[in-house]
Amino acid sequence: MTLQEWFAMQHELDRFIVEEHGLQTQNLVEKKILALLVEIGELANETRCFKFWSKKEPSAQEIILEEFVDGVHFILSIGNELGFAEKKIDIVSSEGNKELDQCFLMIIHLVDQLRESRTFENYEQLLRQYFILGQSLGFSIDDVQKAYRQKNEVNYQRQRDGY
Repeated sequence: MTLQEWFAMQHELDRFIVEEHGLQTQNLVEKKILALLVEIGELANETRCFKFWSKKEPSAQEIILEEFVDGVHFILSIGNELGFAEKKIDIVSSEGNKELDQCFLMIIHLVDQLRESRTFENYEQLLRQYFILGQSLGFSIDDVQKAYRQKNEVNYQRQRDGY
């Protein structure tokens, strides 16, 4: 599956949500950015990478992957909103294994940069860094793709159930 296919899947889910909630006249970029920041915080919480005061282990990998994919949903959604879905974006990187706390701080910084200046360059940098975080968490692109598809179906079902 190509990144453009991910954007297309996200576009369809977003369209479904907008129609379901009557949001056709609203600009949702700011809300999506805030939602992304919340998801990044939830992901960091599950990894426990910043909890130097605690001996408790991180959550199971499948929980961390699900939280990671929640962030992917919002990043793709923001890209769709900003018109970047058709652009060529290379998310493959040889980077990874950075300190997780530093990865999270960088991503939060990049989200803020994108909020202030909604350029393709800022978006691409955020998307790439987020996938570098995924690599650092031990996820392959195939892991993320499979989990994205699964969570996409869960999100549709939640909408149908009145989530």
